[in-house]
Amino acid sequence: MISTEPAVSFAENWLKNNTRYVIIMVCMLKTYSLTDIGRKRKLNQDYVYTSLERVGNLSNLFIVADGMGGHRAGDYASRYTVETVVEEAGSSFERNPEIILTDAIDAANRKLRMRAAEDEQLFGMGTTFVGSTILGKKLKVANVGDSRAYLIRARQITQITRDHSLVEEMVRMGGIDRETARLHVDKNIITRAVGATETVDVDFFDVDLLPGDQILMCSDGLTNMVTDEDICSIVSSEDDIGRKARRLIDTANANGGRDNIAVVLVEVSSPEGK
Repeated sequence: MISTEPAVSFAENWLKNNTRYVIIMVCMLKTYSLTDIGRKRKLNQDYVYTSLERVGNLSNLFIVADGMGGHRAGDYASRYTVETVVEEAGSSFERNPEIILTDAIDAANRKLRMRAAEDEQLFGMGTTFVGSTILGKKLKVANVGDSRAYLIRARQITQITRDHSLVEEMVRMGGIDRETARLHVDKNIITRAVGATETVDVDFFDVDLLPGDQILMCSDGLTNMVTDEDICSIVSSEDDIGRKARRLIDTANANGGRDNIAVVLVEVSSPEGK
């Protein structure tokens, strides 16, 4: 369980070439985020947020949201949810990251549904949500929907989150395999979303981090177009973090780009790696 006491001491924080760096007590974090409309969509309904500075009592915060809904409802849902979570987390007096994120997502769910009730053009909107924060050597991940978080370590990729989707249920029941699921006609049917129901269930995952680890958070516009093996190869390359993110987007588009694509990359290293 993550300590509710702050374990992070900010020693240095700077921006260089559109990439933000921060040294904390036990490791150095570097992050890069990018979204792309893809090849087929007319609107970009994906939204990302990264902060290596404190957000309230969270030492840092990284988010990917993939909105859904007609007209402009999907892009409104993802942006509004992320902005609400950041605002709620920033004003929380709680010190436990899981409680902070749970309360913030609950508030976003409630407010999003209120907005949908007030405006018929927003009716039925919702969004996936995957958010993470790092405290010391611990990664805490919150997940609703089928956007994902991965750990890439020593050229191996592990999916941290578990999709809330119809095809994931089919995989767990043994009805189809992973590769079939990636291309399944019902792959976009999700079973949980922020804004979809009166209450929202949030899954949490904990990961012990090591220097050299890389965390990828992304929408299904990436994972439906690029295999985990290819994602791992790109992220494990010697390219700089911005180049890795752009290569992920370019590969998804080269493979068809059927949806919006969102990528957040976080690299973990020792302070000596500066």
